[in-house]
Amino acid sequence: MEFHYFLEQTRQQATALRAAAVTAGPDAGVPTCPGWTVHRLVRHIARVQAQVVLALDAEASGDAPRTERPPEDWDELLAFWDERLDTMLTELAERGPGAPAWAFAGNSGTGFWARRQAHETAIHRLDAEHAAHGNEVPHLVFDPEFAADGVDEVLTIMVARFPTDVAGTVLVHAADAGRAWLVTLSEDATPEIGKPTELDTTASLVGTADAVYRALWKRPSTAVVSGDPAFVAALRTP
Repeated sequence: MEFHYFLEQTRQQATALRAAAVTAGPDAGVPTCPGWTVHRLVRHIARVQAQVVLALDAEASGDAPRTERPPEDWDELLAFWDERLDTMLTELAERGPGAPAWAFAGNSGTGFWARRQAHETAIHRLDAEHAAHGNEVPHLVFDPEFAADGVDEVLTIMVARFPTDVAGTVLVHAADAGRAWLVTLSEDATPEIGKPTELDTTASLVGTADAVYRALWKRPSTAVVSGDPAFVAALRTP
């Protein structure tokens, strides 16, 4: 998927996130993030995107840049987020996909951040929609190609960072996008993500790309788990 497509998705998802957050109100609970309010959700995404702005000028191999503390006041918080979001997207667009930038987990560059923020914003948009509309959000279905990219990103960037205490294999299949991944889990080791080479797996996670995307981020989903669910649960995210 192209760099500028990710920037467009970030803008679209942020606009929808903001609308849902305002509809829900700052004190509303976020059922998909237990213990969070909408205020905390917006403060989180604002802080993340403020840090990305700083990361774009940070040494790629250096330490993580210190992030700004967003304001507590709701109106000031929304204004702070609006400004940092605009700055982030403008800076990414001007620098293009090949520019250096600090990033985490051995990654770097503007291309990483364009993709990461598209999916960061999309998943938290989903959280805001649940806060505004309850357990069911039938009006939101992510595009299969975008969701399948999100599945790939969460597996290869997030899940692959965290050691597990189980050994086995998980087949992840985004059926409508025609994409599948094999996750190999080993005790006290980080998962290996590759193409499926076998059907006899310990567990599987299958559904539309939209459903699998949500399930891997531990959001409500219609994806189907077969085999031992403990192995799907072992696919950790931050």
